[in-house]
Formats: sequence, structure tokens, C-alpha cells
Amino acid sequence: MNRFYSTIALLLFLSLSVSAQYSSRREMRGVWVATVANIDWPSKPGLTVAEQQQEFDNLIRVFKEYKLNTIVFQIRPCADAFYASALEPWSRWLNGEQGKAPDPFYDPLDYAIKKCRTEGMDIHVWLNPYRALADTSQTVTSDHLLKRHPEWFLTYGKTVYFNPGLQETRDFVARVASDIVRRYDIDAVHMDDYFYPYRIANVEFPDDSTFRANPNGFSADRKDDWRRNNVDLIIKQIHDSIKVIKPWVEFGISPFGVWRNADKDSTGSATRAGQTNYDDLYADILKWQKEGWIDYVTPQLYWERGMKVANYTVLADWWSKNSYGCQVYIGQAPYRLSHKSKNKSWRRAGEITGQIKLNRTYPNIMGSMYFSGKSFIKDPLRLKEKLNRSLYKYPALTPVNNRITPINPEKPLNAAISREGDNVTLNWTKGTSTKNFIVYRFRKGKTADMGNPANIFAVTSSTSVTFKKERKNDPEKYMYVVTSQSYTNMESEPVYFK
Repeated sequence: MNRFYSTIALLLFLSLSVSAQYSSRREMRGVWVATVANIDWPSKPGLTVAEQQQEFDNLIRVFKEYKLNTIVFQIRPCADAFYASALEPWSRWLNGEQGKAPDPFYDPLDYAIKKCRTEGMDIHVWLNPYRALADTSQTVTSDHLLKRHPEWFLTYGKTVYFNPGLQETRDFVARVASDIVRRYDIDAVHMDDYFYPYRIANVEFPDDSTFRANPNGFSADRKDDWRRNNVDLIIKQIHDSIKVIKPWVEFGISPFGVWRNADKDSTGSATRAGQTNYDDLYADILKWQKEGWIDYVTPQLYWERGMKVANYTVLADWWSKNSYGCQVYIGQAPYRLSHKSKNKSWRRAGEITGQIKLNRTYPNIMGSMYFSGKSFIKDPLRLKEKLNRSLYKYPALTPVNNRITPINPEKPLNAAISREGDNVTLNWTKGTSTKNFIVYRFRKGKTADMGNPANIFAVTSSTSVTFKKERKNDPEKYMYVVTSQSYTNMESEPVYFK
């Protein structure tokens, strides 16, 4: 390489390296809130309604301190519900007994949505498609689907699953998704890596009789293809069920981090994973991306950079190059950070911050989702301070998804500023097709640059913002602007407060 091209390459590298250090204006910063076994919320079953709500409020407060912008809220961990459902019983992990409603009654999902909207956060609802009972030692309500349709289920190890080979299973799960989309103001439906279960050594998944009865044109030597087709069918059906009701609601999948190893398929990644999506979980993620059946993919790369069998650096590059037009976020593992970790990579918060910097060098990677909520409560290795110092110094808006037909919002109306003592209030009224509002603050006499995340003052679904007058926000020295944001994250023209 001659000196000219060497210089250009060095400048490009430095440009990417520098830009990776600082906040992006549009970037997914999501966090999984796991309810199964009370991982994140509520902290234990049977809390009072006030205690449940206080714990949820505290989670959102902490997430906002980290400048996260999306929660992925697990509302169906095991054919049960953290919302008011006529199809499945209340979860045992909410009130200590399956089927027991909150008393006094409230709907946790509705509460979560309203809280997130007020705080300007998006909410994705996380459903497990097949798991019906985490442990066969657990009991279910007398009207549970397991009691009414035992023929729909299979037991593998100690877990009971919906039988993926049955159309009845697909219809029911799609009906659950449709019910949620129809009744709740959500931004996305989300599923994780649990399709066919992870293999148990020397134990075959018990679906031989289903295959013989419902081969769907697959011969006996193509049972693996039949299984993959079963999962394809449910993904396509759920996608279609969502879009016919609310086309702007996204459908996202968070698969295991390895699609296929390269020794099985030359298009796979340079990894040696013991199990993979395609060969073991029967989830052909790339097909779903190519066909447009999913709107985003969040591979769970819970490994460190440089790991021999599953290198984060190799996999981030692979998923970026295999996006097929699908939005890519990366699932990351702050839960692994600990000064007591046996793996020295995870004894430094720099493993997570370094991964974020790497992600930002890929144009197809639009941000991160983190497992899980309680990790941010614990603040391992002072992660919050290190993120807020540079990478997450400023808020970020959620990305626009190019697979979703854009909705343009009407700009805010009647913007006005008022003062009462030391309090300053910005008021406006809501136009049509609006999810929330972004308020920007600019120093008077300076360029009103809405592309700079440092100028984002607030994101909220409310139609007013009140704050105490200080030097850093004095309306005599600063001007304020508000825009509307639609359900597809499109922004309106700005409106200036006078």
C-alpha cells in the first residue's frame, strides 16, 4: 500500500475510533427486564401493589440515569401473564400463585407502558413462544391450557413445551400476540432464543409421533428441516398477525449468538459453539431476516472479545455483514462484570464499553440491548460512571426502522413558555400521529443543531416540561424547541418556544 492510501486508511480508522467514543443521537439502548423466577422484577412474588409499582419506578429511574431508552419487558415467561389476559393465567411470579390477580387490581403492563411513555422510553413486550411450564414439579390452575389441551404439549427434561409441530400451537401463540398488540400501546413484540429447547445430552426431543402424523411433505431423513419449517411457520404467522393490526409495531428476535459454525456451513461464523440456532434450536434466523419476517435481530453476544470458541469481535462483524436489511442490535452481558470473575476480561467495565465502541464502527449495528435490569441496579465496576463519561454522556433517540412504513407526525401546537418564581414551564398541545416529544435546548446566538445529542433536553409523552431556572437552562440565555415523534420514530418540524 503506498503512502497516500496508508494515510487515508489511518485517517479513516482514527475518524471511526474517535466517533465511537461519544454519544450517538439515534441508538438503541435497551435493557431486558426479566420476570421469570423474579430475576429483575418484582424482586419476589407476593409484594403489595404499591411495592411492585415502587420497584418498577426505581428500575426506570436507574435506567434513565444510564441514559437507556428502551425496556424489553417479559410479560409471558411460561404460558402465563404479567398483564390482564383472558387467554392465560396471571403469573405465579407476580403474586405467588398462578391465576391470582393483583389486589387491589391493576394491570402491570398498562402501568409499565404509562411509566415508560411519561419518561420518554420505548417498551417492547417479551414473549416466550413455546415454554409452558418451567418445572414439572410446579402446579397449574385448573383452567390452564395444559389441563384443557394436554395433547398440545411435550415434556423435555423437567420443562413442558408447546409442541412446535402442531398448527394448534401456532394459532394459539399468534392469538396471544394479536391480543397484546390490539389492546396495548407497545412499540414491539420481542422473542428471545428459546425456540426448540437447548439439547439435553443423549435425550431426543419427543416429537416422533408428531412428525409421523404431520410431516408437511418432509421425508423421514429430513426431520431437522421439518423442525426448522415449524419454527418458520410460527414466526411468519406472528409477523402477519402483528402487521394486520398495527403495521408500525416491530417484531424482533434475540437469538443465541451463533447462527451456524463455519465448519458446518461456509457462510457461518468462525466459531466453535457447542450448539447453534440453525442446527440445534432449529431457528433459521437468516431466513427470517431475508424474508422480512422480522424487523430487528439482537444476537446474544454474551462473550468477551478474543474468546476462542465464540469471539465477540468476530461475531459482531459477522452479524453486521449478515443483516440482509434487518435492523441489528447486539445483546450484551453486563451481568458478567465482577471484580471476582474468573475471567479477567470481565473484571473490567472496559469489556462492555469496548464492545460498544466496536459496535459503533459498524454502520449496520444500531445499538445494544443489555441483560439484565438488575445489573444496572448493582452498577458493576462503576459502569454507570464510565458510560456517562463519554459513550452515554447524552440521551439518544430510538432508531428509525427502515422495514416499517414511516408515519410522519404533526408538529406540536401552541408552544408557550411561562415562568412562576424560579419555575419555568414549557407547554404545547399534541398533534396527530404522535407518540412522544423531544425538547431541545440551545444557547442563544448559537446554531440550533438538533443533530447534536448534547442539545436534547427532555423526551416525554407529556405536553409540558417544568424545571427550575438555573444558569444552565435560563430562558434568558437559552432557547427551547420541541418536535413530535411518531410511532415509527419520525420527527416533525421544530416549533420554537417564545
